[in-house]
Amino acid sequence: MIQPLRSVVAAVRSLSAYVGVALWVLLPGSIGLVLAALSRRHRILYALGRGGVRVGLAAAGIRYRVAGAQHIQQSRGTVYCVNHTSNLEPPIIFMALAPIHPRLKILYKAELRKFFPVLRNAFDLVGFVPIERRNREQSSRAIDAAAAALAGGDSFMVFPEGTRSRSGALLPFKKGGFLMAIRGQATIVPVAIQGAAAAMRKGSPFIRPVTVSVRFGPPIDAAGADANERDALVSRTRSAIEQLLAAGPVSPR
Repeated sequence: MIQPLRSVVAAVRSLSAYVGVALWVLLPGSIGLVLAALSRRHRILYALGRGGVRVGLAAAGIRYRVAGAQHIQQSRGTVYCVNHTSNLEPPIIFMALAPIHPRLKILYKAELRKFFPVLRNAFDLVGFVPIERRNREQSSRAIDAAAAALAGGDSFMVFPEGTRSRSGALLPFKKGGFLMAIRGQATIVPVAIQGAAAAMRKGSPFIRPVTVSVRFGPPIDAAGADANERDALVSRTRSAIEQLLAAGPVSPR
């Protein structure tokens, strides 16, 4: 009876999380979008974003621990390169990087725009950059826009694997985030996230309670680098993330 009961609890919590976040986006989110557009105060949207993530994580029973927060760069543009195994990881990293809101931006898949119209408008307002990986011309414009934002002091969260790893092992890295860093003369901070994949089994919509670990590594400076050094930056960042993953989950304080 224990396993069926756990499944029922997971289903109820998951439904609560989905409904809670949807209502948050449609009600406070829509009002906040109008206020932010009229006042041009983007902090409103970041505050609402944090609120929505808290609602979803709390309802689903997801907790997270952070180590290496001293490596978060609060005074310069930075590309935070994160491994990717679960759809839960972007909101968790968004929360972990709250110290740099509202200067945190996201490079995200353009196809998501068609599914979330309210979020799409919010993303445009705060300067998140959509990228169409199969459209070379659009991808190049997106990278240039992100590089300009980095040069201006904004930071970006990117998932260089480009898609979720089903095995947990790192997939090959895409080069876009590293070109951004080079063109924007920015810093790269490797980030390892562990535990989120256990919350959602493949093919299941249910979210199970877990504790997720987030580790930030020492920054890798791309200032002064050029395109010929891109592969070296990729290799250094990948190795750094592998070392952070090998360190295992963050221990409770």
